[in-house]
Amino acid sequence: MPQLEVDGAALTYDDEGPRDGEGVPLVFVHGWTANRHRWDHQVAHFAERRRVVRLDLRGHGESGGAGVRTIDALAKDVLALLDHLKIERFVIIGHSMGGMIAQTIALSHPERVERLVLVNSIGRMAYNRGRALLMAASTLAPFKLFVAANIQRAFAPGHPREEIREYIRASADTPREVVMTLYGAMRAFDVLDRVAEIQAPTLMVHGYHDIQLPVSQMLRMAKAYPDAVIRIVDAGHELPVEKPAELTTALDRFLTGRD
Repeated sequence: MPQLEVDGAALTYDDEGPRDGEGVPLVFVHGWTANRHRWDHQVAHFAERRRVVRLDLRGHGESGGAGVRTIDALAKDVLALLDHLKIERFVIIGHSMGGMIAQTIALSHPERVERLVLVNSIGRMAYNRGRALLMAASTLAPFKLFVAANIQRAFAPGHPREEIREYIRASADTPREVVMTLYGAMRAFDVLDRVAEIQAPTLMVHGYHDIQLPVSQMLRMAKAYPDAVIRIVDAGHELPVEKPAELTTALDRFLTGRD
């Protein structure tokens, strides 16, 4: 796989599909402790007719690097890759933390974002007092238990256990420093008061059973967006792998202007 060196980290990425295909390139950004293969179904579908780019974020998957502290820093990595590939304008699609990165880019470089897609993502993490205490306490658990608990509850009830175990193993391979630092970065992320500035047409696809980032929080954010399409799917937080075909269909409808 090709790699790009950015500030001491070798970022692994895929750049697929025809350069002169339909529309501007699609850029897929995965979430916390995940990797670029979360998007396998979508990339296989869209790369047949348009350029598609995805990467393993710093410290994730096959990318090196640690020490990343903020969502802004990850957004700069994504932009560095797009600059390297000479991609000026694009559609950016982010899952969970990847959606936070996508919103950051849409706010800092609105001229480059043609459309925005947020999958199980929000503009501000909000907890009641009880949930906040529970989340804070979970960081004190042994690292592998902390990861396992977070990944387990990311899936809707009934998802095959063997698949969940595979995702837990892959997530636990992410360096502890990266996992814990970005956990804090997500909790600190807050652009809710700025999302009305985002003028790009936006699709929000969310799992009805998402308890990591509840659908109620997404709907609160959606009210501030000037131009948003909302899709609620019978899934949990890991919608790209729980209901990949439904997500791909929603993306296809949005990108072709049928929504």
